[in-house]
Amino acid sequence: MEWLTIGDLAIRSGVATSALRFYETKGLIRSERTDGNQRRYLRATLRRVALIRAGQELGLSLAELADALETLPHDRTPTKTDWKRLSRTWRQRLDSQIAELIALRDELTDCIGCGCLSLKSCAIFNPGDAASSLGTGPRYLLGDTSEEFVKT
Repeated sequence: MEWLTIGDLAIRSGVATSALRFYETKGLIRSERTDGNQRRYLRATLRRVALIRAGQELGLSLAELADALETLPHDRTPTKTDWKRLSRTWRQRLDSQIAELIALRDELTDCIGCGCLSLKSCAIFNPGDAASSLGTGPRYLLGDTSEEFVKT
């Protein structure tokens, strides 16, 4: 087996060592420890890190990535069959995300045209005036729907 130090993995993957340690605490990647308590990663970890980075670029959460990575072997590089099975689990989510982005693009043209970003008529932040009972303003845009801000 070929082992990589955390520095080697960082250089070869383009991911900072702090991120690699974070991925490890989240269970996304695994390491073995030497007698001197230094991390050593299997070479196959490069593929897992590449998958994490690609998934993050697609907007997948770390939880989604963790679930997917649990289906892959830790001790070897995934095969084409492994990747095919994994990609099927994301297809529906990505198709939905694409549809949302297309809808956003189409609504954005109208929004730029009016320039108001009014929560009463904004098709992006408040389609169909669904937030009328929650109040308006930047607190709503930040996701705050607590009673303290709803009535302001």
